[in-house]
Amino acid sequence: MKMIVRLLGVIMLIVAQIGGVVASNEKAAAPAEKFVPLFNGKDLQGWKMTGPGKFTVADGLLHTNGGMGLLWYEKKAFGDFVLQVEWKVLRPEDNSGIFLRFPEPPNDPWYAVNNGYEVQIQDMAEPKHRTGAIYSFQASTKVTSKSPGEWNLFEITVVGQKYTVVLNGEKVCEFTGSRSLKGYLGLQNHDDASRVSFRAVRVKELPSALREEK
Repeated sequence: MKMIVRLLGVIMLIVAQIGGVVASNEKAAAPAEKFVPLFNGKDLQGWKMTGPGKFTVADGLLHTNGGMGLLWYEKKAFGDFVLQVEWKVLRPEDNSGIFLRFPEPPNDPWYAVNNGYEVQIQDMAEPKHRTGAIYSFQASTKVTSKSPGEWNLFEITVVGQKYTVVLNGEKVCEFTGSRSLKGYLGLQNHDDASRVSFRAVRVKELPSALREEK
């Protein structure tokens, strides 16, 4: 009798383990929400240049040249989203930025600055104008950039009027805005001396139901 009870216990344990493996596999197989690349690594398809200077593509990377200009993704305006951008500089004083939710610009590179928001790239600046800040609006709490020549990752979450900036896994800025709830995305080429490279620009759109403010 004891032997039968032990055997039943072993069988139940095996069944439970198999069930756990199956459930785990089913969970892993569920498709995750994916980011959509805006830069294809080959050319500037889908992007448009405004203002002086330019961006060039070489070895799968975007490089700033001259300025001050604005390279913006013209195919679509975005509402709520998570934006991931990988970038690196050659010097701590190199200057660039990521523009968020600005209207379709005329031939004016300041249009995105004045009508949307900019997440700044420039380590050697005061808090409201340094890396991770919402330029001129909200200072970054700290600079978590890697050394020049190393790749950094911005993850910028925009929901309603709330902007959250994470740099290399650390939250560096939170900001509540008041401008448009929808607009275009862009990158800045700031000046002749600055050399900033980008290798990934990808976005995941979010449902507007997540907004804390309508």
